Amino acid sequence: MADGLLFNPRTYDPQHFDPETRRLLRATVDWFEERGKRRLIEDYRSRAWLADFLAFSAKEGLFATFLTPASAADGHADKRWDTARTAALNEIFGFYGLDYWYAWQVTILGLGPVWQSDNADARARAAELLAQGEVFAFGLSEKAHGADIYSTDMLLEPDGNGGFRATGSKYYIGNGNAAALVSVFGRRTDVEGPDGYVFFAADSRHPAYQLVKNVVDSSKYVSEFRLEDYPVGPDDVLHTGRAAFDAALNTVNVGKFNLCTASIGICEHAMYEAVTHAQNRILYGRPVTAFPHVRRELTDAYVRLVGMKLFSDRAVDYFRTAGPEDRRYLLFNPMTKMKVTTEGEKVIDLMWDVIAAKGFEKDNYFAQAAVEIRGLPKLEGTVHVNLALILKFMRNHLLDPAQYAPVPTRLDAADDDFLFRQGPARGLGSVRFHDWRPAFDAYAALPNVARFREQADALCTFVTTAAPDEQQSRDLDLLLAVGQLFALVVHGQLILEQAQLTGLDEDVLDELFAVLVRDFSAHAVELHGKDSATDEQQSWAMGAVRRPVIDAARSARVWDRVAALSGSYEMAP
Repeated sequence: MADGLLFNPRTYDPQHFDPETRRLLRATVDWFEERGKRRLIEDYRSRAWLADFLAFSAKEGLFATFLTPASAADGHADKRWDTARTAALNEIFGFYGLDYWYAWQVTILGLGPVWQSDNADARARAAELLAQGEVFAFGLSEKAHGADIYSTDMLLEPDGNGGFRATGSKYYIGNGNAAALVSVFGRRTDVEGPDGYVFFAADSRHPAYQLVKNVVDSSKYVSEFRLEDYPVGPDDVLHTGRAAFDAALNTVNVGKFNLCTASIGICEHAMYEAVTHAQNRILYGRPVTAFPHVRRELTDAYVRLVGMKLFSDRAVDYFRTAGPEDRRYLLFNPMTKMKVTTEGEKVIDLMWDVIAAKGFEKDNYFAQAAVEIRGLPKLEGTVHVNLALILKFMRNHLLDPAQYAPVPTRLDAADDDFLFRQGPARGLGSVRFHDWRPAFDAYAALPNVARFREQADALCTFVTTAAPDEQQSRDLDLLLAVGQLFALVVHGQLILEQAQLTGLDEDVLDELFAVLVRDFSAHAVELHGKDSATDEQQSWAMGAVRRPVIDAARSARVWDRVAALSGSYEMAP
């Protein structure tokens, strides 16, 4: 019997979407299934460029339908920027292979500066290129500076005719080998400071665009390219000055969200393989899954994966209801990027401990899952960068709630146009949030939710009585430990909100919170051991440690759900 909480290609029918979205999602699943596991793995191993996949996308109008906002759709009824269906497609791509997701992801990043631009010609050109099945790229990072956009060495010299000649290189740029439009960030040679920033559109097929190499050993073409005296006309300029800087950060806000659901897809496919193998592997005369440590590891992996899905699904709703007066998505976004993707690593590690050497075999999806899951926490900003960002919201979120209308589940066929008019990328400390406590109150009867609530309340006490002082605030090592504790509270909050909206099985929810109680305790112990932790902070940390409430019958019921995954999906050969 299929598990309704996990994506299963055999039973997938996204009836909550409009007919064309359902058709495209199902057509994508069918394309991969018809291709088969052997071809999928061989293309991954041989690092084949994704020409067949991109041809399929062009034929079906997949990228064009999903990535053209209504404002650029020329009246096409099915084209819109809809975060809910984007998340669904991310999950499918992750399920079959991160290389496919990556070509899509960097196309999204490349389109970000275009859809934020007032340049009508560039917007029309991008919409037409999408309709033709082309891909896009985001030319931000550089070899010497990474994504430090303050230090860009892409230089634009005025040509005297209202345009520029661009010279410089970009590094780690996905789709740089094939992008019909590359959104490139640079700075003018004749203007100092932020007013000199420029975002412009370049074409990878232009003679002045020099493709240097693929910098990774993968089908993902992550390029180094160089522009040498590249002509930038007025119709190629997307943003100038501070607006170019904001466009860069706001584009990453849009693209960052996609990493969580890609991670979920990877874990789901790997879980089907791992549970099926373990359940059918006989060791010392009995199935591997008869061993209690194996059951615990697979159960923990399962509930962590369910938590990833619940959090990400709920975060979609806050993205879709965002506006100038509601910027809560700016916290939930780095949470999906940092917390969900690192949970994905834990899920894979737990399963790998069970299946051991099987996880290296070349005929399994798991071998590539174990590699690719590592990349997602490291893209669109490291875990540390996103944890530091999350900390900016901690005091307001925990201690100073504001009134907001309830946010419903957002699966409607609406265009999320605010994502391309987010405005200045600053003022994070002023963002307010709704009260996190009611989500916990709704499940106060569940023992482990109640126990985790004790830890969340303790964190509020820490912020008011033992928060890092001015000197400690410069100790990022200490702050990151605090950030992990705060991230767990936010993670738990949205999981509970989504559980209530979906009627999640309470056994699964309480088993998940048993894991979160252990996680909070582990991070508290980590804080206790930090070099600069004060006596007061050390005392608080030990006082926040809790043991989860053990219920053997509950754990057994959740294990039955995990065991039922055995044989419920295997990709066609």
